Amino acid sequence: MTPEGAPVRPSSAPPLASPDGEASRPAIGDYAIIGDCRTAALVSRHGAIDWLCLPHFSGPSVFAALLDHRRGGSLEIRPAATSFTARRRYLGPSAVLETTFRTAAGVARVTDAMPVPEDPDALRPLREVLRLVEGVEGAVELRVVFAPRPDYGRVTPRMTRRGALGWACAWGDELLLLHTDFPLEPTPDGTAVAGTLRVGAGERRALSLSYAKADIAVVAPLGAEAERRLRATLSWWEGWAARCRYDGPWRDTVLRSAVTLKLLTFAPSGAVVAAPTASLPEWIGADRNWDYRYCWLRDAALTMRAFTGLGLHEEAQAFLGWLLHATRLTWPELQVMYDVYGRTDLTEGTLGHFEGHRGSRPVRIGNAAHSQIQLDVYGEVVLAAHDYVTAGGRLQRDEARVLAGLGGTVARRWREPDQGIWEARGAPRQYTFSKVLCWLALDRLLDLGARGLVRVSAEAFRRERAAVAEVLEARGFNPAVSSYAGELDGDAPDASLLLMACLGYRPASDPRMRGTFDFIQRRLGCGRGLLYRYESGYDGMASPEGAFGICSFWAVDNLAGRGEPEAAERVFADLLSFGNDVGLFAEETDPGTGAALGNFPQAFTHVGLINAALALARARRGSG
Repeated sequence: MTPEGAPVRPSSAPPLASPDGEASRPAIGDYAIIGDCRTAALVSRHGAIDWLCLPHFSGPSVFAALLDHRRGGSLEIRPAATSFTARRRYLGPSAVLETTFRTAAGVARVTDAMPVPEDPDALRPLREVLRLVEGVEGAVELRVVFAPRPDYGRVTPRMTRRGALGWACAWGDELLLLHTDFPLEPTPDGTAVAGTLRVGAGERRALSLSYAKADIAVVAPLGAEAERRLRATLSWWEGWAARCRYDGPWRDTVLRSAVTLKLLTFAPSGAVVAAPTASLPEWIGADRNWDYRYCWLRDAALTMRAFTGLGLHEEAQAFLGWLLHATRLTWPELQVMYDVYGRTDLTEGTLGHFEGHRGSRPVRIGNAAHSQIQLDVYGEVVLAAHDYVTAGGRLQRDEARVLAGLGGTVARRWREPDQGIWEARGAPRQYTFSKVLCWLALDRLLDLGARGLVRVSAEAFRRERAAVAEVLEARGFNPAVSSYAGELDGDAPDASLLLMACLGYRPASDPRMRGTFDFIQRRLGCGRGLLYRYESGYDGMASPEGAFGICSFWAVDNLAGRGEPEAAERVFADLLSFGNDVGLFAEETDPGTGAALGNFPQAFTHVGLINAALALARARRGSG
């Protein structure tokens, strides 16, 4: 049921020495994200950058210890002492991470950032990771290791000393330059550099890792210039966050989710990737491991609602522009997902030389779901455009033509089976949710047509909309369980059906939606507000998975919409406890332990959090 894809050539890079103990293998929730809206790095609680892809989100990794602690590579700054504590936070509403290490000998602080471009005409690295170290109390020894493993660990790195400019690692037309104001020396095999840094109270040290591809390499200066880049990055994030207009409950939490969405936005195009990671398991040791470094059209409607609801109209405009531009390549048919540039060939393969996160294999890159038929994506793109217009945006003439063409495809194809929103890798089925989104596509296009914004075949669209509704109500709703079912003529629950109320097919207070909500809670609920997306085995895979993050937030939206704001707020507060210490959420959660599962951080979960908070804010205003 789950093809593992084409094999990928084996690794030529040697493994690193085995680190000491389980503490060197952080759990998924032990990571924080930094980024520059082009790519992102994951930093462990222990000070190791264990994931970074270059030059963009879906490029090959240079650090992937997240997927193989011996072969993946990392950039580590951590206390040399075996016993220490670590506390961390983001500095204000930014993507700048501060980690404070406390040892028996003292306290040191590491500040991590990926500087955002300031002057586009200035000479600067294509990408940079900046790590600043400060002694706070006493004296702390820190272990520093730079062990790049380019191209998913398939390239053998060779370190070259560049004198005062530090160390270089080159492969093909790509180059990493490590510049420090403290000494490092090559490891015995020559594939890494390492050293011990001692900092006393008030002392400051800096490390800059810069990247170039097919261009001039720029060494970023340290000292006062590095501090200036950090201040400029903080200022940029503060200015961006000030544009967020949300003033409802849990504002700081919502703002952190907004910053995370911005981090997962590819600035040159406006695409929002589902996550910055690949093959983090949906269950430890199992085979549910997928590459999420792409932009799914299924996320479009809810992401647009989050952007517009927060007043982030520039992001909304850029995202819609990307959606309609990328889909021109396959218009009037839509592909399920695209890369950040709108490319469609996302061939799936496996990295057989990687052991996988905590032994979870296979490790996949690329995603075979890109070639599936998922009819719901038409509705999600149209809904994104409709939300954009409702929030005050304007459609260009060619954009309106693209949308009208999508409606024609829906009218022609809605009766077909498909793989559905959950991308089951088996035979296509008649998924109820896919039909709902087809109905919504036609409905919203008719509305845009009535406003004179899109030229549609109104009579044909009304006829097909009525036909879809007839099928949904006669075959999608099952009176025996008083609920809509996951498939036409079926009786199995599907948490995606909660979106019928969130997106406006029927109000949450409607008797059929109340029955659906209650049915899903009975069959898919697993405590503390968590929901599975469907029952075990429904997708044809034998391995288990966690509770699906965004589904639980859809339930909050439903509770608020059916007039139960107090219950909605209680569930929302419970769900927030499943974020990590810096407010990041994974794709899934282990209901037994609360541990994060799946790719991380997951845009879809953060989108769900934002939209649930917006629903709570509306409910508060309505009851006030």
